Amino acid sequence: MSQQKAIFITGAGNGIGRETAVLFAARGWRVGATDINDIDLQYLRGVLGDSHLYQAMDVTKPEQVGAALAAFAAQNGGGIDLVINNAGIADINHFEAVPLARHNAVVAVNCCGVLNVAHQALPYLKQRRQSNLINMCSLASENGVPSEATYSASKFFVRGFTEALNIEWERFGVYVCAILPNFVKTPMMAAAHGAIVDSVGIHLTPADVAAKIWDAAQLRSGKVHWIVDTFRPTLLRTVAKVVPAGVKRKIMKQVAGY
Repeated sequence: MSQQKAIFITGAGNGIGRETAVLFAARGWRVGATDINDIDLQYLRGVLGDSHLYQAMDVTKPEQVGAALAAFAAQNGGGIDLVINNAGIADINHFEAVPLARHNAVVAVNCCGVLNVAHQALPYLKQRRQSNLINMCSLASENGVPSEATYSASKFFVRGFTEALNIEWERFGVYVCAILPNFVKTPMMAAAHGAIVDSVGIHLTPADVAAKIWDAAQLRSGKVHWIVDTFRPTLLRTVAKVVPAGVKRKIMKQVAGY
């Protein structure tokens, strides 16, 4: 009898993380749902039931990350099949309008949090055949995005980190990739305003991204970056890639309202 597969998700309390938990649970996986907000986790418990793990956890606290991973792995034969580095925060505003403490928090969660989880998850991923680490990145990792300076830079980190581990961890049989969505209709984006949001629009749902995560985990292809977008923005991005750098800068400046 095959062992039930196990998925560990950070930022599972709402948005993409919650939708991913619901999708994988519906398809027979056991979920380790973590989030800094325990109220959101209890809502998820009401949706999925008590057969999964729900753990309040701050990804910036290595000791909390280690304890949550160990507890979930212990309930699943010592291993974890899939880890989703989903927790993240963002602000869309002029750089100087965002408090310095908030910039530092974005770096702590989006960069250090991803690193903390990956480093401590590896021993459990190595216990399973064809395991996966999937990092939530963003199309903001393709170019520096005005009004998203620190968030965009943090996703450059995730992109480079993913590319490196995709090569390094191949020797362990662990497939590492990143999901790169455009703006998604999540609680994080609900309060987002600004020219770039108005120009690009918010057309993706958490379900769109969860479906891409499912595909990435099942296919385990040589692909490192899985893009999630709609037709019009994809067309604009394709055009931007072939024009001179000066023209691309002008396009970005106009789209972002600067």
